[in-house]
Amino acid sequence: MAGNSDPLTPRAKIAVTAGKAVAAASRAAGRGSGSVIGGRVALKLDPDLLARLAQNLDVVLVSATNGKTTTTRLIAEALRAAGPVVSNALGANMPAGITSALAGSSDARYGVIEVDEKYLAGVARDTAPKCIALLNLSRDQLDRAAETRMLAEAWREGLAGSKAVIIANADDPLVVWAASSSPNVVWVAAGQMWKDDAWSCPSCGGVMQRPGDDWFCGECGFRRPTPSWALSGDHVLDPHGSAWPIHLQLPGRANKANAASSAAVAAVFGVPPQVALERMYQVQAVAGRYDVVQFQQRDLRLLLAKNPAGWLETFSLIDPPPTPVILSVNARGADGTDTSWLWDVDYTRLTGHPICVIGDRKLDLAVRLEVANQHFQVCENLDQAVQLCPPGRIEVIANYTAFQDLRRRVGN
Repeated sequence: MAGNSDPLTPRAKIAVTAGKAVAAASRAAGRGSGSVIGGRVALKLDPDLLARLAQNLDVVLVSATNGKTTTTRLIAEALRAAGPVVSNALGANMPAGITSALAGSSDARYGVIEVDEKYLAGVARDTAPKCIALLNLSRDQLDRAAETRMLAEAWREGLAGSKAVIIANADDPLVVWAASSSPNVVWVAAGQMWKDDAWSCPSCGGVMQRPGDDWFCGECGFRRPTPSWALSGDHVLDPHGSAWPIHLQLPGRANKANAASSAAVAAVFGVPPQVALERMYQVQAVAGRYDVVQFQQRDLRLLLAKNPAGWLETFSLIDPPPTPVILSVNARGADGTDTSWLWDVDYTRLTGHPICVIGDRKLDLAVRLEVANQHFQVCENLDQAVQLCPPGRIEVIANYTAFQDLRRRVGN
């Protein structure tokens, strides 16, 4: 790690102070956390501020389509065993939000940073990370993210020759192709439930063969690398073949996979798997996700699902029928305005659940459920939907801005 001499120039200090003042004003006006606007102002005043703030930190970057906020939290908890951590825990994952987060801590040793997939190469250039975790790539925000292979190519070019240790999911062909340009990769068998973005070879365009859990391209020979870490049931297998139990308060197989990748990251910094995994138990909810809240004499569990891969994972962890399910979908800027992805989600998995539909795009979702032969009711808002459900547990699944709307309504 670099020495602890103050990396900030007078100009940088002014930028940090101005950014914090703007963020505080934004919070006082009730416009959210202020981290993004504060970071924008700070970067305007000193375009090199992110690099300056990162230079005294051992930095970990986490990027993926799904699971990056949760994995960032798990890694941050694990690394606290070795020293103070600064992290963009609330998910502001573009350069302005990241700059704001790092400006908030002066004594941290580690920076654990979630990065939007489209900004990964630039943030890696600025922060000189010691480690980068790449979890998965799948279709998301179709109006602005273009196709997944283009993202994988941007990663591959941006990370070529990187000095960072890349912790990469061996089960996602797009991630493997993106990471393969780097000289130092640690492969994790974290699994891949959603395969619909990985049927053609990212290297040559040939058809991928997928026998069992393996995959390879019959045309060019591009194939699944041998992992040194693996998720095996409720255990993480380390490179020595030892099995370490995973105890999480977060539900579902996807979070066990996130824990496996997080344990591999922690090991890069000398934190043993047992210590890392024990510390991950502290995480109960992540920015409201998985929280159970009381609302109108019901127990609502809040679940975030932003794209087809996320909905598939979420369906696998909800309580069995006849637990009621409320679905909420918006299509605002932060969600992506194209809702055609709804047709990629297998809603027949909800058969037997009473379903209520809310959100800006409830009618789009209603048409999709009609075609999937599901029984549902379209409601005006959360209050009406909850009133239609019997007392007890309700699973509430929402995409990004719909989830924020729900949290505001239930006071979470």
